[in-house]
Amino acid sequence: MKKKKIQFKLRKGKVFGKSNKPRISVFRSNKSIYVQMIDDDSGRTLIFSSSRENILKKENKTKIELSNEVGKLFGKKAKELNIQKAIFDRGRYLYHGRIKSLAEGIREMGLKF
Repeated sequence: MKKKKIQFKLRKGKVFGKSNKPRISVFRSNKSIYVQMIDDDSGRTLIFSSSRENILKKENKTKIELSNEVGKLFGKKAKELNIQKAIFDRGRYLYHGRIKSLAEGIREMGLKF
């Protein structure tokens, strides 16, 4: 219940993705991290990336290093679609550790939020 309250409070009028500035949504499980870019106007997922992709599965890295790699891969996919600005929706997670590493990886590829 508390997690839902945090998520609702964060999204309440502040975080909404549009076609020119989509929303980057993050989900973190105990083993993996998932990130997707959503256009809330049309309700479509534009890009998706996770730590379970075959490119990243073979590497033996810590969760934080893997999150950074997922961010870089996600940023590369966003560049291919010519997306340069977005809104970062951390959801119910605090901005530290794996979430921060993911955001830094996305920023390294030139995406601004």
